[in-house]
Amino acid sequence: MTDDLLEEDGRSPPRSSLSSTNDRDGKVVPFRERLSCTVDEACTVTGLGRTKLYELIGSGQLVTTTIGRRRLVIVRSLLELVGTTISA
Repeated sequence: MTDDLLEEDGRSPPRSSLSSTNDRDGKVVPFRERLSCTVDEACTVTGLGRTKLYELIGSGQLVTTTIGRRRLVIVRSLLELVGTTISA
């Protein structure tokens, strides 16, 4: 999860619900394996502000999807943005 994103600058990851998410069966899904996250969650894990994230979205550097009125950030594109590789 955030360990990968924050490892480079030496900060410890924030203790929050972002570390993992439970799926419908109650299984824990690590952040890096999630398909999407909210803009607020993306701000928290990257340390970037909403304005900067929306600039990245507008420039096409960050992939999102909109379902109804809700914008979701594609986690894979977020990890690629910060240079983190997804390892199995």
